[in-house]
Amino acid sequence: MAISPPRYALIVAAGQGTRARPAGEVSSTPKQFAWLAGKPVLRYSIEAFASSFPDIRFILVLPGVYPDFVQDLPTIFAPHPFTLITGGETRFHSVKNGLAAVQEPDAMVFVHDAARPLLTPALIQRCYAVAVEHGTAVPVVPATESLRVVDAEGRNHPLDRHTVKCMQTPQTFRAALLLEAFRQPYDPQFTDEATVVEKAGHTIQLVEGEPTNIKLTYPHDFEIAALLLAKR
Repeated sequence: MAISPPRYALIVAAGQGTRARPAGEVSSTPKQFAWLAGKPVLRYSIEAFASSFPDIRFILVLPGVYPDFVQDLPTIFAPHPFTLITGGETRFHSVKNGLAAVQEPDAMVFVHDAARPLLTPALIQRCYAVAVEHGTAVPVVPATESLRVVDAEGRNHPLDRHTVKCMQTPQTFRAALLLEAFRQPYDPQFTDEATVVEKAGHTIQLVEGEPTNIKLTYPHDFEIAALLLAKR
């Protein structure tokens, strides 16, 4: 029987995104630590990964100050190992800090936004299967809105939405590719891990994402997420 590679869920929760806080939350509470349907947002992602793989290891990339409940997570989700790491100036630097905890080049690493609490084990398994075969797997959903591009002079023109995909997480990679890619100098065009890995010369494999895998960006997103959770 083949031995499965080590698996890591690197959950990026270092942002200070307060504009998405739900009604009733204090303004200083980042969205990943706000409460959603009776639980902190961050906990939903951990539950999804823990139910997907009994041996997955967690790397939580956090701000310098975080709520007390975070310290309880390693006990709640034992025996899953947890590493808590302080984030950096940008997403690129935060992920790079988290990758310092990955030592095995054959490991599979899921990089996930804590602000996407509705991912499912089915999506995680789908990304894993493609990444094992190809080294990369990034979930996407089709663009559904009409799109227009605005150029540097302020002129605009339509863009064929059928050629556009909306990126999601978890973006999943063989560790050797990810570690190599993050040795590159920071570039402001690095908006996610796919752009970093692609610039290092690797092809990105797209995977069918989930329309319900929404990102909490504005207060009303919490209401939508609560409704979707209630239907599960």
